[in-house]
Amino acid sequence: MQRRKFLKAAGVGTVAAAAFPMPAIAQSNPQIKWRLTSSFPKSLDTIYGAAEVFSKAVAEATDNAFQVQVFAAGELLPGLQAMDAVSNGTVEMCHTAPYYYVGKDPTFAFGTAVPFGINSRMQNGWRYYGGGNELMNEFYKKYNIVGMPGGNTGAQMGGWFRKEIKSVDDFKGLKMRIGGFAGQVIAKLGAVPQQIAAGDIYPALEKGTIDAAEWVGPYDDEKLGFYKVAPYYYYPGWWEGGAMLEFFINSAKWAELPKNYQSLVQTAAGLANVHMQAKYDAVNPAALKRLASSGAILKPFPNEVMEACFGAANQLYDETNAKNPDFKKVYEALKAYRADQYLWFQISEYTNDTFMMIQQRKKTL
Repeated sequence: MQRRKFLKAAGVGTVAAAAFPMPAIAQSNPQIKWRLTSSFPKSLDTIYGAAEVFSKAVAEATDNAFQVQVFAAGELLPGLQAMDAVSNGTVEMCHTAPYYYVGKDPTFAFGTAVPFGINSRMQNGWRYYGGGNELMNEFYKKYNIVGMPGGNTGAQMGGWFRKEIKSVDDFKGLKMRIGGFAGQVIAKLGAVPQQIAAGDIYPALEKGTIDAAEWVGPYDDEKLGFYKVAPYYYYPGWWEGGAMLEFFINSAKWAELPKNYQSLVQTAAGLANVHMQAKYDAVNPAALKRLASSGAILKPFPNEVMEACFGAANQLYDETNAKNPDFKKVYEALKAYRADQYLWFQISEYTNDTFMMIQQRKKTL
């Protein structure tokens, strides 16, 4: 792809790209080589692939002067150590889910998703135009990193369960692989959350080390084979209504980049952001059909469970706000934004989508 073709593609139809100035690439570009460690295995081509989209765009726009080599989880270091490696300067950047690091500070959760938060469309609005990028990067400074959106899964599924979930009582003692802040929510219902990297989930589920697991959605879940050992496939993933991935860059390395390269990095990240959800949206429907035909039993979480989780999440927010000023600052901003967004979406998206979904059920589409 030629530089002009890439820049044109990056700027058309993407809120992300439009949010940043297009780079003025000089005739003579400095030679720079970076390493990017991903939190994801190559087998998960969509979520891992966003880093490759980013790397390719940067290289092609600079005639290979700026090269970012992508390493899958486990090639340089374990996937859940990606942010630490960027923070301490072991690598220049990573592609990860910020909520993996809530053990360091729960504020990281806002970089990905929080229970009963906002959907992916709202995420982009908040990060690019609602002050979200500024708030998160103010927090990230404590860890010597600069962050920018690098993909979204869209609303996720609620995960795979060995046994049916009929009531809140079924969460008592349930060992579940679940990421981020949501683990603390289900713990309030008596569950035992586990944070396990993608490649280790299936063996744990197969051996009975865990009773349930969530990852992303049909396309990835089919690849990971969860339906073979846990038949009940629940929805929605209320803890990840729009799960954002991020590119983290070491602050010192970011400061060393020429301004035109910084602009290019932001544009390439925006391209990767759009690419990821576009692909998930394209491949999930067929994967869901295949899972259903393979024996997956699709079920919505009972309303009683949803209400209990919503209450537990709000309780946890109150508790965390009381002891963590960084968390409270971001939460209060997001809460106000969320209220306005759902006011708008129930007028626009909800009414249109609901009508069309009724037509789909009537088989008139």
